[in-house]
This record gives sequence, structure tokens and C-alpha cells, in this order.
Amino acid sequence: MSLGLVIIPTYNEIENISLIITAVLELEEQFHVLIVDDNSPDGTSNAVIELQSQFQGRLFLETRLNKDGLGTAYVHGFKWALEREYDYIFEMDADFSHNPKDLSKLLAASQRSKGLAIGSRYVTGVNVVNWPLNRVLLSYGASIYVRLITGMKIKDTTAGFVCFSREALQQIDLDKIRFVGYAFQIEMKYRTYVKGLPIEEVPIIFTDRTRGESKMSGGIIKEAIFGVIALRIRKLLNTL
Repeated sequence: MSLGLVIIPTYNEIENISLIITAVLELEEQFHVLIVDDNSPDGTSNAVIELQSQFQGRLFLETRLNKDGLGTAYVHGFKWALEREYDYIFEMDADFSHNPKDLSKLLAASQRSKGLAIGSRYVTGVNVVNWPLNRVLLSYGASIYVRLITGMKIKDTTAGFVCFSREALQQIDLDKIRFVGYAFQIEMKYRTYVKGLPIEEVPIIFTDRTRGESKMSGGIIKEAIFGVIALRIRKLLNTL
């Protein structure tokens, strides 16, 4: 059994999927990879299946029938990982915006704290490549907004490149996770924070995708804006 499982949710990532799997599984650390694919019509799942013989016992695929959102894909992956007793569980995008070589830094941080390690774009300034200024301002401003509402001290509250220790993830009730878009990332950090679990930010450089299409939408942004307020209210009402 590997120490760490890297969960990569996908929808129409045929241009990236084989490359990102190979990049992760050829690292010195013997990570395993779980692809949670939402029945991509472009053949993403088929590309994963073709690679499974090359990476036998290290590459796994869960195919869901519908496009049900980022949050539910990760919850599916978390439960899969906990059933198989992985010690460290990672979230990672398929599009190389997260550098696979940074997985080792997240692993080391989570091993130190036995909590949540965040691959942070903002803990040492603004470390983002190839984003237009309006996207940088939206993301950075969102993190400030989340900190103001929730009281969290995290610099990159919307980060999607993280590592949970098994001990930390087991303390979060995954059946209570409400959000399905990028607000899911905020919710997981807030639930970790509310539990008083260790959180460490590790500086990374985030590079915008060069292949495939972004899944960002107006609905996802709206969910994040109002979802943060809902999280805070539920915490105050002791219903989180």
C-alpha cells in the first residue's frame, strides 16, 4: 500500500490525462492515483484504462454516470481512499496548473502536522503564471473575502492543491459537505479549521492550463460568494 493517494477529478481532460498520470506516477515517491471521471464524452476514461496495465496496482478509475461537480467527485474519492487505508490523500487538478513535483512538499508538510497541507499561491506573495490580471484579482480578492467572513488565517482559501492526513480527514463528516463547485474547497478548509486541526500552507507556483478548457462558470462563483456566508451562519447556529 502506498503512503499517498492523489485524487484527480476529470471531465473532458483527454488532452491532459495521460500526461498528468505519467508525471505523477514517475515521481520518486510511490504515489497511487485515483481518477474520478464524470463520464467524459471525449474518452478520458478510456485513456486511463489504457494506462492501467503500465501502472498496474497504482492507477485506479472510478467512472460516475453524470457530471455532478467537483465537490462530489472529491468526496467520492475521499471515501474510496479511507476504505483502503491510505495515510495521505491529495487533491490535484488534471491540467498541470499544479506541478506534480510539489506533491512531495505537501506530503512532508502533512506528515509533520498530521493535518491539512495547502499548496498556496498567496502565502509568499502572488505566485500565479499566465492568468490575466482580472482573474488574479478575483482569486486573491476571494481569499481575502473568505478570511474576513470566516476568521480563517489561511492566505489561499480557495486553493485546490492540498493534502489531508488520514487522521484529519476522518474527523470531517463527508456526508455533511454541501457545496459542489469551487466553494467545496472553502468548505473543506473551514471544516478543518473549525475542528481545530493543524493547517500549514506550502508555497507553490500556480500555472494556468495550456490544454483543454476551464470549468469555471458564473454559477460556481455565485456559489462561492454566498456559500461562505452560509457556512459562517451554520457555524454560529451550531448546525455546521
